[in-house]
Amino acid sequence: MKTGKLVIGILSIVLFLLVSLQSCAAGLGNTLADNGEVSGSAGFLLALGLLVAGIINICTRKGGKGGYVAAGFYILPALLALPNAGSYADLYIWAVIGIAFGVFSVIATSRTNRL
Repeated sequence: MKTGKLVIGILSIVLFLLVSLQSCAAGLGNTLADNGEVSGSAGFLLALGLLVAGIINICTRKGGKGGYVAAGFYILPALLALPNAGSYADLYIWAVIGIAFGVFSVIATSRTNRL
């Protein structure tokens, strides 16, 4: 589980870069189209959640309750991103990945603390 949390943390930081770049492009497209969508902003919030949760997962991989906090930073922005994805279709994928990472963080933290 310690290695899994490290891998998920590193993947989260890499995904932060990808999602934030896509979100900036989606936000620019929303602004130019003047369509009133907030998918770029929702995507950037998700990207920030991925970054913070990834750092927390890396720092708490050996034990402690920080994995539960990381799960919150994965799941809450993902739940905000899902209804606001609009024309930014990739945001659905990133949100589902965020929820999956959050569930993994809860499971890994509960198993690590039990041992």
